[in-house]
Amino acid sequence: MSILRWVIIALLLAVVVGSIACLRDLRHAYERIGGKSKVIPSPYGDIEFLEGGSGLPVLVIHGSGGGFDQGELIAKAILGSNFHWIAPSRFGYLRSTFHDGATFDEQAHAYARLLDHLGIRKVAVVALSHGGPSALLFAVLYPERVSSLTLLSCGVASSTDAEQATANQKGSALTTIFRYDLLYWGVSTLMRRQLMGLMGASDEVMAKLTPEQRRLMDDVIDDMNPVAPRSAGVTFDNTAAMPNDRIAAITAPALIIHATDDSLQLYRNAEFAAARIPGARLERYARGGHLLIAVEQDEIRRETQRFIRANSER
Repeated sequence: MSILRWVIIALLLAVVVGSIACLRDLRHAYERIGGKSKVIPSPYGDIEFLEGGSGLPVLVIHGSGGGFDQGELIAKAILGSNFHWIAPSRFGYLRSTFHDGATFDEQAHAYARLLDHLGIRKVAVVALSHGGPSALLFAVLYPERVSSLTLLSCGVASSTDAEQATANQKGSALTTIFRYDLLYWGVSTLMRRQLMGLMGASDEVMAKLTPEQRRLMDDVIDDMNPVAPRSAGVTFDNTAAMPNDRIAAITAPALIIHATDDSLQLYRNAEFAAARIPGARLERYARGGHLLIAVEQDEIRRETQRFIRANSER
């Protein structure tokens, strides 16, 4: 048998094995998000959510590519079991729906409707990445319902300069990947190092991770499968208007946690928020990129929990 024939056979076997692995992983991914959450109707669309833990109530708002399951992951990684966390899927993610022309303001109103349904008057808010805009506007529109606001690597303001254009290009690449289950599975499986690099985790950062940090980072990447039920939300995130200067009206205590090397949500977002939210506190990290919550998990967990408790009676 010629070498070429062996090569062809090997390639065919690789395709078969890869296809089996892909279908298995995607089946498990769909099973993982099925049957756990609840859905309630609202004037803004269906609201999917999951809750857990006990204690002080915390609204956990996921980032792009997330859903209630990413909210659950954030809650367990940062809050543990000592808080009653509520994790909604934002507009267009998994089973949460929205109307044409929806805005981050309406997403904030949907949070209020969800809390009304649960009989919760006031919450601490923890937001990640592109969960930031709706979290900020929830604090603007419902100041009496927010005891504290913690922003983890969050987007805040729009910009048109060259640095932001580069970040937008990376965001557009991720948006394309997020349209198709097979594409995201392939990239996250075969090109994980490059994907993490795109999200701001350099080789130097990766080399210094503990096994626990690496597991959390892997969970963030893996739990975005399946992506197809999230693609409408990713598109919404990239088209809805940012809060910008409106955040100056926020009265809740704000803790802003951000890495200076974040190449998706640039550090200027943190500086912008710190300069405009009265009394806001900015915690600056030199490394970690957009996966900062995994790189600095222990310290962020301590700071966030301390901040929530200190302001719970406000």
